[in-house]
Amino acid sequence: MGVVVEMTREEFEDAVRDALDEVPEELAAMMDNVVVLVEDEPPPDEPDLLGLYEGTPLTERGESWAAGSLPDRIFVFRNPTLALCEDRDEVVEEVTITVVHEIAHHFGIDDDRLHDLGWS
Repeated sequence: MGVVVEMTREEFEDAVRDALDEVPEELAAMMDNVVVLVEDEPPPDEPDLLGLYEGTPLTERGESWAAGSLPDRIFVFRNPTLALCEDRDEVVEEVTITVVHEIAHHFGIDDDRLHDLGWS
């Protein structure tokens, strides 16, 4: 493994915010009850994970879903992203890919389809 890219948490959060700003307005307006969070580390059983969607995709929500439901959560993991990338530009690109990938899960798009579309 090479050198880890140096980027403060604030700079990384800015990259995530910039990626979210790239989501087309029409899609952003359709996102429902979801929050995007930055965490330094992924779950211990998946140390190389860059992002994670936890929740019920829009395509699987029924009429009774909203009753007491917590927001869906999209996590972007800072340390594995910094370790994977070679420079800041690559971090920004990888963060954008990760954010799009996890938002796609919110819309019910699975990993196979994301791979076909080039977002995995």
